[in-house]
Amino acid sequence: MRTLIIALGNELMKDDGVGLKVGRILAEKGYNVLEAGTDIFLLSNNYQGEERLVIIDAVLSDKFAPGSVVHLKGRGVFEKLKAELRSAHFMGVIDGLKLLMKLDERLAKAEVHFVGIVVEKIELGTELSSSVEKAVPRAVEIIEKIASS
Repeated sequence: MRTLIIALGNELMKDDGVGLKVGRILAEKGYNVLEAGTDIFLLSNNYQGEERLVIIDAVLSDKFAPGSVVHLKGRGVFEKLKAELRSAHFMGVIDGLKLLMKLDERLAKAEVHFVGIVVEKIELGTELSSSVEKAVPRAVEIIEKIASS
């Protein structure tokens, strides 16, 4: 199954850049990665009909500790990201993805995974907090398992 990994985040806002960091590691390992920054709509011009999408991003949460890695799949992506976890971006990733799925029938049929790392600090700067930095290898491992299944 062809997989597209969508790396999201803003590397100028500390922990919000973690999705991009994970995406770059996976790209160096040869995985198909779209570095979308904070614009999920870049997917519309770069989607090639991959059957599996894996979104990696920073998330906000009151339930999980900073540095926690959360993996959601299928309908759980759309339900949990509205309830327990929140995108770190103005227009949530999931809202944007829902819109794109309505516009592209192929996207609507794709298997969707979301891997989120709970942030500690979102403020101006380029360094990840230590808890988020420590979570990077775990997120890479989870995505590699998804992509190889």
